[in-house]
Amino acid sequence: MLSIKDHIKQTISLALPVVIGQLGYIIMGVVDSVYVGRIGAAPLAASALGNGLFFLILVVGLGVSYAISPIVAILVGGGKTSEYRNIFHQSFIVNLVIGFILMVLTFLFSGILYHLGQPIEVTQYAVSYTRILGISIIPVMVFQTYKQFIEGFSIMKPAMYITLFANIINALMGLVMIYGNLGMPRLELSGAGIATFSSRIFMMIAMIVYVVKNEKFRAFEINLKNMKLDFKQMKKLLSLGLPSGMQYFFEVGAFTAAAVIVGWLGTYQLAAHQIALNLASITYMTMVGISSAAAIRVGNFVGKKDIMGTRKAGFVALGLAFSIMSVCGVCFVLLKNVLPALYIDDSAVIKITADLLLIVAFFEIFDGTQAVALGVLRGITDVKLPTIITFVAYWVVALPLGYLLGFPLGFGVQGVWIGLSVGLIVSATMLTLRFILRSKIKIAV
Repeated sequence: MLSIKDHIKQTISLALPVVIGQLGYIIMGVVDSVYVGRIGAAPLAASALGNGLFFLILVVGLGVSYAISPIVAILVGGGKTSEYRNIFHQSFIVNLVIGFILMVLTFLFSGILYHLGQPIEVTQYAVSYTRILGISIIPVMVFQTYKQFIEGFSIMKPAMYITLFANIINALMGLVMIYGNLGMPRLELSGAGIATFSSRIFMMIAMIVYVVKNEKFRAFEINLKNMKLDFKQMKKLLSLGLPSGMQYFFEVGAFTAAAVIVGWLGTYQLAAHQIALNLASITYMTMVGISSAAAIRVGNFVGKKDIMGTRKAGFVALGLAFSIMSVCGVCFVLLKNVLPALYIDDSAVIKITADLLLIVAFFEIFDGTQAVALGVLRGITDVKLPTIITFVAYWVVALPLGYLLGFPLGFGVQGVWIGLSVGLIVSATMLTLRFILRSKIKIAV
């Protein structure tokens, strides 16, 4: 039986490459925001709207792909090697179809931005940017298929290295396309979208090459030859993946709706909201990395029918989330005036952002806890009730309260963020209690 110390070591060992890889995603957004912030507040505010709508759609696809790792981890834990090839094939088909659907939806829904009451200069930037990002959904979903599959085997480093290289491509392409260097036209925010798309094409190709060339997966015949439809397996993937996607949809949707509400207050407030959200997202994606590692470890113990190991793996991950996010909260307080200045040279936006970071520092613990709780619950294939919990926390509690505090009670953008904080507290508390209760009983897979 593993000790708590062993659980901590193994969780960190698995989580660290995932955390670095997840931070790579965020760094792309940070680099784009820094580049675009040099152009002005309107393009930066537009990136908040565009990224918000895009990620709101993409996150459903990511949620579907997240189902692959715990399912594979359960198979690994149970020694069911004969099922690897089929689960890979069905995952690829499901993710590709979902990706195409989401790409079309991105194009269709981008027009909604014209009807959200935002400043016209902000909207014009945001629409073209969002549509460029929409094209990148297909390579993202193919990349996720391979990534989540191999991570089910606890192979985490390839995605990390690929993402880090992709950041270099994104940064260099951004310098060329945003500002019009090396004889290219100055495309500003649209150029940031093209740079991001290029980096995601690289990520897809690199991950496919890794898996195809890897001897371990070649032995299991993990390739795209002779694929057949297995509707039973597809249903299993979707029954776990779609609720997972909706969990993230409800959370990301709440923050996207919050961006719309903040936009009614003005461009400066929306720009500050984007910077604060971007900084908070860095720590959040760290938690998503730990959540992914926890889902894999929990899934392994589920496959072995080890209830005690399942509970220990889950509680250790939750404890790590609490500890790390406590430290991050202190850092936001200490650096509340320094961090916004990295994004934009505008004293009004910096002041508003500094005030928001004090609120971010408070909700960090709950944000991390709920993110990891979703992962450990996914590891025991418990996703339906957690989906309802996330809906209630963000759409019944957070947004209505945020609007009430922001407008009728006059707290402005700070009131909106206080509402979001309360939603995170509700989500973290209920999801943790769910794992405590659910993991006590015999887990059937």
